[in-house]
Amino acid sequence: MNIHEYQAKQVLKGFGAPVAEGVPVFQAGDAEAAAKRLPGPLYVVKSQIHAGGRGKGKFKELPADAKGGVRLAKSIAEVVTNVNEMLGHTLVTKQTGPAGKQVNRLYIEDGADIDRELYLSILVDRSVGRVAFVVSTEGGMDIETVAHDTPEKIVTLAIDPAKGVTSDDVARLNEALKLSGEAAKDGETLFPLLYKAFTEKDMSLLEVNPLIVMKDGRLRVLDAKVSFDNNALFRHADMMELRDETEEDEKEIEASKYDLAYVALDGNIGCMVNGAGLAMATMDIIKLYGAEPANFLDVGGGASKEKVTAAFKIITKDPAVEGILVNIFGGIMKCDVIAEGVVAAVKEVGLKVPLVVRLEGTNVDLGKKILRESGLNVTPADDLDDAAKKIVAAVKG
Repeated sequence: MNIHEYQAKQVLKGFGAPVAEGVPVFQAGDAEAAAKRLPGPLYVVKSQIHAGGRGKGKFKELPADAKGGVRLAKSIAEVVTNVNEMLGHTLVTKQTGPAGKQVNRLYIEDGADIDRELYLSILVDRSVGRVAFVVSTEGGMDIETVAHDTPEKIVTLAIDPAKGVTSDDVARLNEALKLSGEAAKDGETLFPLLYKAFTEKDMSLLEVNPLIVMKDGRLRVLDAKVSFDNNALFRHADMMELRDETEEDEKEIEASKYDLAYVALDGNIGCMVNGAGLAMATMDIIKLYGAEPANFLDVGGGASKEKVTAAFKIITKDPAVEGILVNIFGGIMKCDVIAEGVVAAVKEVGLKVPLVVRLEGTNVDLGKKILRESGLNVTPADDLDDAAKKIVAAVKG
């Protein structure tokens, strides 16, 4: 689950992180009052969407040479002008895709005198099985270019979970970021508290880009992106309250109600699979035969008939889906349960696109019998390769 920048900053501020004063704005009429609550005379008006690249983004409704989704303002009047131009309009960035995202929230923040922009993130480094800091002296909007062109400028430091962030870790991070004086002292406090926030709130990503050194030599969290581990959200009701469903795909929201692992993609072949690894392999082989998956959908190892029915209905609601591939290897999940769920869903919502089903494993014969006797127009497949060929051919043919 992702949250907005202003929410992330409030979470980090609760742990003691240095952040600027700021006020979220949901209605254009509140802009002037919000700006007057800040010291000024420099303000920053920031679009709040769940996507990066806001500063270089463009609004669909504005001229091509208009300012992007993050703007400086030198007066309250300029703040109001920017808010009126940005709020309710569609911002397109590299991460939103061409459709863009409507800006329903803005964050007006006090400006900062920036000396240097740095990059810092904390994530789970699966190569070492530990939480790690990723830092660079090259912070700002072009960090992706830095990672691609000069990866040696990015330093990764894994943290021993038994020790937490030690003084040696702080020294290495200060060295990697070339911090000295007051900034290095701030690092002694900031790095451990960011690690504490990450672990205590079960985050999957904490990104500060940029982390700035101000002209007075102090550190400040100028931007913040936070994602939480969905599997741990039951422990954090306070974080769940920060969820903004308007930023999420409605199909993904529906899937979460049934504890389905669903991610919407840009292709035209809907997939329903049990097991994340098998789901990835299914998407790969669809691409191998020249088509694109419309989703990642793992129904899990112990799904019920109702869960399978819900999964199938979610797939069919996607107007981009031109064919559906059901690929089940029955271990804990039984093939007859999958078959019953598919039949129930099709009878409820209808079937307007080709459907290929590959079943293997527990109760496979019973599952095939249920599908065969259902009267549905289902194409059976012997294995995954056969299934992928058939669904791609059906969609293209």
